[in-house]
Amino acid sequence: MHGRVPRRKPLLSNKNINAHLRFARKHLDDPPTQKLNFVEVVTRHHIFSIMDKMAYYCKPTDFVCIDESSSTTSSASSEPRNYDVLEGGGYTETPAAANIQAPVNAASHVSTRLSKPFGHGYPTLQPGYQNAASPHSSQPSTPVHQPNYSQYAPYGGMNQLPASLAGLSLQQPQQPESLRPVNLIQDRNVLPASSLPPPAPNLNADLKKLNCNPDFFRCTLTNVPQTQALLNKAKLPLGLLLHPFKSKPRITTLSPSTIVRCRSCRTYINPFVSFIDQRRWKCNLCYRVNDVPEEFMYNPLTRSYGEPHKRPEVLNSSVEFIASSDYMLRPPPPAVYLFVLDVSYNAVESGYLQCFSQSLLDNLDKLRGDSRTKIGFITFDSTVHFYNLQEGLSQPQMLIVSDVEEIFLPTPDGLLVNLHESLELIKDLLTALPGMFTSTRETHSALGPALQGAFKLMSPTGGRISVFQTQLPSLGAGLLQSREDPNQRSSLKGIQHLGPATDFYKKLALDCSGQQTAVDLFLLSSQYSDLASLACISKYSAGCIYYYPSFHHKHNPAQADKLKQDLDHYLTRKIGFEAVMRIRCTKGLSIHTFHGNFFVRSTDLLSLANISEDAGFAVQMSLEESLTDSSLACCQVALLYTSSKGQRRIRIHTCASRAVDRSVTSSLSDARDALVNAVVDSLSSYKSTLPNLQQCTLIAPTSLKLFPLYILGLLKQKAFRTGTCTRLDDRVFAMCQMKYQPLLHQMKMIHPSLYRVDRLTDEGAILVNDLVVPQPQLQQLSVEKLERDGAFLMDAGSTFHLWVGKNCDANFLKDVLGFPNYASVPQKMTQLPELDTVASERTRNFISWLTQDSPLNPLLYVLKDDSAGKTEFFQHLIEDRSEAAFSYYEFLLHIQQQICK
Repeated sequence: MHGRVPRRKPLLSNKNINAHLRFARKHLDDPPTQKLNFVEVVTRHHIFSIMDKMAYYCKPTDFVCIDESSSTTSSASSEPRNYDVLEGGGYTETPAAANIQAPVNAASHVSTRLSKPFGHGYPTLQPGYQNAASPHSSQPSTPVHQPNYSQYAPYGGMNQLPASLAGLSLQQPQQPESLRPVNLIQDRNVLPASSLPPPAPNLNADLKKLNCNPDFFRCTLTNVPQTQALLNKAKLPLGLLLHPFKSKPRITTLSPSTIVRCRSCRTYINPFVSFIDQRRWKCNLCYRVNDVPEEFMYNPLTRSYGEPHKRPEVLNSSVEFIASSDYMLRPPPPAVYLFVLDVSYNAVESGYLQCFSQSLLDNLDKLRGDSRTKIGFITFDSTVHFYNLQEGLSQPQMLIVSDVEEIFLPTPDGLLVNLHESLELIKDLLTALPGMFTSTRETHSALGPALQGAFKLMSPTGGRISVFQTQLPSLGAGLLQSREDPNQRSSLKGIQHLGPATDFYKKLALDCSGQQTAVDLFLLSSQYSDLASLACISKYSAGCIYYYPSFHHKHNPAQADKLKQDLDHYLTRKIGFEAVMRIRCTKGLSIHTFHGNFFVRSTDLLSLANISEDAGFAVQMSLEESLTDSSLACCQVALLYTSSKGQRRIRIHTCASRAVDRSVTSSLSDARDALVNAVVDSLSSYKSTLPNLQQCTLIAPTSLKLFPLYILGLLKQKAFRTGTCTRLDDRVFAMCQMKYQPLLHQMKMIHPSLYRVDRLTDEGAILVNDLVVPQPQLQQLSVEKLERDGAFLMDAGSTFHLWVGKNCDANFLKDVLGFPNYASVPQKMTQLPELDTVASERTRNFISWLTQDSPLNPLLYVLKDDSAGKTEFFQHLIEDRSEAAFSYYEFLLHIQQQICK
């Protein structure tokens, strides 16, 4: 039994604090304000600082852990074997879940929610339990989370206020740079010279070292407000942005005998828990005190006993555990890949089959999997064709099912075969496939029946279905009619058909998800194909969508090159099967909305039949309870999946896009208004904290000075822009990207980067893999920055535009483009030649650096000043006036007008 530790009585009572506040307001020019910083996130857990109502500083921490276990959990009770609780449920409101430190009685009842985090109120740890760094670990040590009593020194006058009241000091500490006011009307050139790093939380040095890479996980705020009222006042969204399966940087993989988790909330042990003593640790989410299992006392790295705080699970903020059978509903299935291919006349004429077949032939030996990997093929036009590739056959057999109303599998065996055992037959089929349908005149597309057949084939094992479609489905279940009216494109409120025309694809996707099957869609279309309906098959099965408008292997060779590059990446990228992902938060925080491609299995559990390293997710959060009694808020995401090698693993991450949903459920006009109102509300809220301002000035804090520019970029992005130039499928695809692309890639699409590249030098260059990479200055996205004697490169994420002025320097044309003068540069140029010149090497190194680790495989378009294809380039110059849209200056004036109403 442990005696109760009395709660520390605060030196300053609420009454005294209020007295100090009244006194300070009389002597300070600026009244005290509640300030919010932006919080980042990390890989397994995310720790945030809570917004203290008078503190000018904060202590947030983000981190995400990646866990994969190979054995039982710490003191785990028996659980039903289903995915909802397989990874571990949420909080249990039972006496066992309460903090066991002190008895509960009527006079001294303190709920678990009010328990202080990080061992608050416990005696100082004994020597040897201070979480010192292991001499064998490269990770920083876990800091001792004990109250800092020194900051509560005896009160010695107004100039010696405690740290929590530093903002009220008569000495007026210097204002943080992030809160410095900026007049946006006067200082419109707010773009930095180079790309800005993600906002870093305001942490002490020890906690900063424990942060995980923000590319895995970050938050929209660097500080969490204490209450929902304060969050509402700030007019800023509280959300988490998550890239949970990102392959770089690599993380620590462990195979312990015991995976230690909180008995109450099932949180995985991590660097932010507190060790009360050698045998007990305190959860940093629910604050329950847990026993340390006997097996956890031994450290396999140091080969020492009795130092659980030096275990790699506690020293590393990102880890991955190889899980045991406790985390399985069935033995891990093999990696299974099924390709469903449109072979109608439209598909054959586009030439995509040649690109697909060649890419798969090149990558068969690189498909993720092991000796059990299976593969299959289905083709379709007005009928559905299955292929028997069973070992022992002399050649592939095509089995045709003509009854598309009642689809069935023509044979029980041979349609999904072992990749290695039937390798020669698979190669024969891929070699013959491009020429098998060259004489077809079949124009119909039975996509729905083909998908139904694919579902029947994949149901026993689960896996990945890759669908290639080139037109509007016209036969059988899921047939669609054209819904696009080009005459309605310019209508702001009248843009229709952003939602699906039928629920067939959504229902089928949910059936697939239930059988651990994801569907990825490749749409290669020169005409309207109703992507709003087709996208549901991927959205609700945790698949992905690729879109190639106006695809043709001869007429549009750039798209053919992009398809080849995308397929090379798609076929070889890291993949996880039969995954579920759960998000846990500090009590008081709750999940409001999820964004991405998935099926919501329960309030905090997402079903992800497949998970890829390119998948991004967003989570919108709210505060259900006050966090005034907590100093840090934490979030943890657990990703349980089966690797392509058949290992069961667990990862954990944490991390807001709402306008897309509003466009579909309400109208595009409402979505655009919501984006504008976000700027008006946030800047109005900030302005209200500043005294003695002129009534109609547009002021923003430094940390938000780019906010209006980014919102304007969103309004001009294909998903939300108005005008007659945006096709319906293009708009829907842009909306899909907004929902599942990681933030890093989204930002290039919203606000492209523009560089002048005809004067690249080595001054300020960086060295990457022995290559010298120039670092030119970022340019504003305005035609005013374009000079006819220069060349400018725009990085828009999925495309590069190299704009060449009429009077561009002849040396650049010769040394980089390979042409003697401007007139000789062709109108359609999509690649830079590898020339043996310094300028060529610098330019290619710079472009290569921009695309490193990006799955977007951007196309390069060289555009002459008089090129007919420069329209897309100029549409990305978002600071200029465009069709039915403000310039940046006009947009700022509009925001100012709204604020001053």
